[in-house]
Amino acid sequence: MARLRVAIHQTRPKPGEAFEVTRSSVNRIREVLRGHGIPDTAVSTSRLDLKSSWNYGSPRKFLGYECTASFVIELRELDLLETVLVDVVDAGANQVDGVEFDVSTKKELRAQARAAAVAAAREKAALYAEAAGVRLGPIIHIKDVDSEQLQNSHRGHGQGGGSGSEGDLAPGKITVTAGVTIGFSIISG
Repeated sequence: MARLRVAIHQTRPKPGEAFEVTRSSVNRIREVLRGHGIPDTAVSTSRLDLKSSWNYGSPRKFLGYECTASFVIELRELDLLETVLVDVVDAGANQVDGVEFDVSTKKELRAQARAAAVAAAREKAALYAEAAGVRLGPIIHIKDVDSEQLQNSHRGHGQGGGSGSEGDLAPGKITVTAGVTIGFSIISG
């Protein structure tokens, strides 16, 4: 699956006009999405905002009121990605914040990764305990490490994706990881 993040920005002299032209674009985008078989439940409005817009040059000049509506569109049919994105822009979205690929079974995959992380931590701790001439006691502390957040902070927003033929938007692999910090008590000798 993929998540498309798009927004509409419209600036008009009066707030009501800015809302009206933005609302019109929102309605056109909703119709385009319905036309592609994307249900309303797959679209979330993440932000609706109105603010005054200024040119801060000399002299400072009031430009109008900027209305912004942001969306996250969850797309399960990856073959439609390019067409939907183009059609949404044609319908009025004038900002594309990105496309993020994901898997629908992430919760189950994350649970498997966590179990594997605990097993790996136990194995590593047993190796250290043996090298130190002690035995592992019971677990006294477990802390989940949000490995996805760590990965995203190291590599920015580039997630998923893949290489296909030129012009192709083909998803690559999605890596689901888990990390854990475990504290064991130590039994001497």
